[in-house]
Amino acid sequence: MSIDKINDLALHNRALASDLHAAAGRVIDSGWYALGPEVTAFEQAFAAYCGVTHAIGVANGTDALELALRAVGVQAGDEVITVANAGFYASTAIRAIGAQPVYADIRDDNLLLCAADAASRITAKTRAIVVTHLFGQLADMAPLLALASANSIAVVEDCAQAHGAQRDGQRAGSWGDVAAFSFFPTKNLGALGDGGAVVTRCDDVAARVRSLRQYGWTSKYTVADSGARNSRLDELQAALLAVKLPHLDGWNAQRRVIAQRYAGKITNPAIRLPDINGDDHVAHLYVIRCQHRDALRAHLQQHGIGCDIHYPLPDYRQPVLAKTMAPLPVTEKNVTDILTLPCYPELTLAEVDTIAGCINCWSP
Repeated sequence: MSIDKINDLALHNRALASDLHAAAGRVIDSGWYALGPEVTAFEQAFAAYCGVTHAIGVANGTDALELALRAVGVQAGDEVITVANAGFYASTAIRAIGAQPVYADIRDDNLLLCAADAASRITAKTRAIVVTHLFGQLADMAPLLALASANSIAVVEDCAQAHGAQRDGQRAGSWGDVAAFSFFPTKNLGALGDGGAVVTRCDDVAARVRSLRQYGWTSKYTVADSGARNSRLDELQAALLAVKLPHLDGWNAQRRVIAQRYAGKITNPAIRLPDINGDDHVAHLYVIRCQHRDALRAHLQQHGIGCDIHYPLPDYRQPVLAKTMAPLPVTEKNVTDILTLPCYPELTLAEVDTIAGCINCWSP
C-alpha cells in the first residue's frame, strides 16, 4: 500500500461531483460571474454557520487577513502581534499595510500563541493581535481577549485552518473583532480554486471590508477608501463552496476519527502526538513531533508515505526580512521536530494503520 499524498483533492471532490457540476453549470448559464446571487447566498450561509452577522467573500485568505486588519484600523507604522510558526501568511498581510509584525512565542503543549508572551510584546504602537488557530485547533481565546480588552487593541482571528472548530458552542471566527478564512482547495472547506472570507459581528467593520474588496468604492466608481483592491470571491467558487458547506461538520468529524486512530496506533516512544479529541480541533493537519524528524521523514518517504513540514522556518528567519530578532525559545525548539502526516476525510483506517505501523517499526 502506498499513501504518497498528505491530501487527495480529486478523491475528496469525487463524491460530490454531480452536485459540483450542477452548481458550475448553473453559474455558467446565469451569465453573472462576480458579486451576484451565488456570492450573496454563500455569504449568508457561511455567516450563519460561523455564528456571526456578516461574511464578506474575497479573493483569497491572505487578502482576507489584510482587509480584516485594515478594517479594524491597522495602518502603516502600527505593530501587530502574531506568531512566527504559521507560514508567514499573517506577516505578509501585516507587511502589505506597512505595519510591523511583532512575534510572540507559542505554547509548547499546542504550538499556539502564548498569551503571557504576547502581553510582554505590547507597546504604545500595538494596534492588533492576530490569533492563528493553527493545524485546526481553536486557540485559548479567553486570556487573549482579556489581554486585548485591557490594552484597547483589536483581535483578528486567522481561521484558515480551523473551519468549524468550536468551543462551548462558539465557532472559530466568532470570538474576536473580525476573522479571516481561506478557502484554498486543501482547507477543511476548500474551493476549486482560490477564495476567502472576512467574518464579523460589527456592521462598521463589514461595511469597510465590502468597500476595500472593490476598489474602495462607497458607490459605483466613487473611490473614498485607501488601501483597497480588487478582491472578489467569484460566483463560481461561491456556488461550489455552498455545495460543500453542509458536509463540513461530517468531514471534520471524520478527520477527528483519523486523528484518534493515529493516537491509538502509534506507540513509538520517540513520537510526541497532538491532542485531538473535542470539537475545538478539526484536525486540518495531523502534526507529530520527533527529535529525529528528518530521519523519520526519510523513512516514511522510502516506504511511499507522504509527509510534509508545516512550517520549516520561523517568520523572523525568512530571507525577506532584513533585520533579525532574538529567537523565540519554544518556536525554535519545535520547528526542527514537527512533521505532518496524511489526514483527510477519505483516508481509510487501514491506511492510517499502515502509516502507524511504518512509524512504529522505525527507530532513531
